[in-house]
Amino acid sequence: MPTLPSEPSRRSHELRAVAESFGTDADRYDRARPRYPQALVERIAAAGPAVLDVGTGTGIAARQFRAAGCRVLGVEPDPRMAEVARRLGEEVEVAAFEDWDPRGRVFDAVVAGQAWHWIDPAAGAARAARALRPGGLLAPFWNVLTFPAALGDAVADVCRRALPGAPFDAGAMGRGDLGAYGALTDAAAAGVRASGAFGEPELWRHDWEWTYTRDAWLDQLPTQGAFTRLPPDALAVVLDGVGAAIDAAGGSFTMRYATVALVAARGA
Repeated sequence: MPTLPSEPSRRSHELRAVAESFGTDADRYDRARPRYPQALVERIAAAGPAVLDVGTGTGIAARQFRAAGCRVLGVEPDPRMAEVARRLGEEVEVAAFEDWDPRGRVFDAVVAGQAWHWIDPAAGAARAARALRPGGLLAPFWNVLTFPAALGDAVADVCRRALPGAPFDAGAMGRGDLGAYGALTDAAAAGVRASGAFGEPELWRHDWEWTYTRDAWLDQLPTQGAFTRLPPDALAVVLDGVGAAIDAAGGSFTMRYATVALVAARGA
């Protein structure tokens, strides 16, 4: 889940050290991170086959769009992430999206899976408008997770105890806070409106579930922004505590996800 700043003045895209930390273990990131609902991919792909994937990372969303019949170009600022995406068959250009030049290329959809909050929302929307055909879609989206209630409380307690004074809400790690994600979609919507290039944005939501074993969840945990820069000893405390909580819950659990997309069509 995104690392949400505890102070309103600190916007996610300003937390560059966190944004640039995901490539530390890019192979783990690709292996462990959740995918996105096929229904959402197909709904966006209906706009047309040419897709620009912003903050493509290791190409998780890009591969899903490609499997749906799209031609996908990724833009990714971290060369370590881009290297994995290319190894897995994706076309990627290394650049910060705010500085990326479409060079006259035009796309049917600009997407961003779990990445748009790392981009200045106004500059990002303006750049997306340059790359979209009239009527094309800008569609950043995020996975919002919710643990089973008792396990979520236990995970939140582990995070609070292991990470006192953390610059994020450790309790949100177990809460699955759609309200916190509202801050991200609100910022994205404000950037869209400020660009003057899009119609009024709307929210799409797709609900789904995924069952994790203890090992599978502990594989994913270090790839989340709250934990990518933790010292090994602090991370070990989190992993031990969360692992014990999952063991106490039976060794596996079903995570509820809501994938929320902020979608706007480029004007004529």
